[in-house]
Amino acid sequence: MFQLFGIEVFLHWSWFFVAWYEIQIRANHYSSVYWNALEYLTLFLIVLMHEFGHSLACRQVGGRANQIVLWPLGGVAYVSPPQRPGAMLWSIAAGPLVNVALFPLFSIVWWLGYSAGWMETVPNVYVYVMTIWYINTLLLVFNLMPVYPLDGGQILRSLLWFAFGRARSLLIASSIGFVGVAGLILFAFWAQSVWIGIMAAFILLNCWGGLMQARAMARVANAPRHDGFACPVCKVAPPRGAFWGCGKCRKPFDMFETQGVCPNCGTQFAVTSCPECGSLRPMSEWMASTNVPPKL
Repeated sequence: MFQLFGIEVFLHWSWFFVAWYEIQIRANHYSSVYWNALEYLTLFLIVLMHEFGHSLACRQVGGRANQIVLWPLGGVAYVSPPQRPGAMLWSIAAGPLVNVALFPLFSIVWWLGYSAGWMETVPNVYVYVMTIWYINTLLLVFNLMPVYPLDGGQILRSLLWFAFGRARSLLIASSIGFVGVAGLILFAFWAQSVWIGIMAAFILLNCWGGLMQARAMARVANAPRHDGFACPVCKVAPPRGAFWGCGKCRKPFDMFETQGVCPNCGTQFAVTSCPECGSLRPMSEWMASTNVPPKL
């Protein structure tokens, strides 16, 4: 749709179908359907501000954040903060903090409208203001649930990271997420809500992905290390083992065992990624770096 602060904002095609559906089922809340459309657009404006909170905070700590996608279940900010618990914590917490900042603003407007008698004089405006207050509050409360990958679950993971490390903190947060998913599924049946059921399925898939990622991180952390190499950024020696994948033949291999050449298809890789911090650097910089003991 547009670019702001160097961040590209995209709108998924399915958003329009859900927008039409949601506007139709709430048509009786206003005297004109235009107010329903404004309400829906305002919802996603709040979501967009929330996602920009993530993106700008990630950049502030030296991470990468170049894209936001809006879709029917909300928004996704594609952020890649430095692999440090503090950086991750700030990048995630900044999103809900946007909703926290909006809360008193919407509360004051609602109180002024109530005091001025908008309910009788301009009922559409009053219902709109009241609904936006509820939407922002519900988004804040829902996102702060300690269920991975919601913001609350990722904040919990970041806090656990300080005490338990990168892999174990993700393992714990993902496991707690499965409990939250079970509760959401039960609530979806009780409320007979298709949307809550879809959200529960989405969270379930992400919890499973987080669990698999945590196990992969644990394998990397426990693997022996290559002598004579170190990441130019985090200074950690790379692990021994097939932890890199070839983009051409899709086969895993040890990047440092073969000097950046895939043993299956012969593809030469000039740069490689660090399993610890995620940075992408030329092989020559890895060889020039001073080796240090691996980070636990």
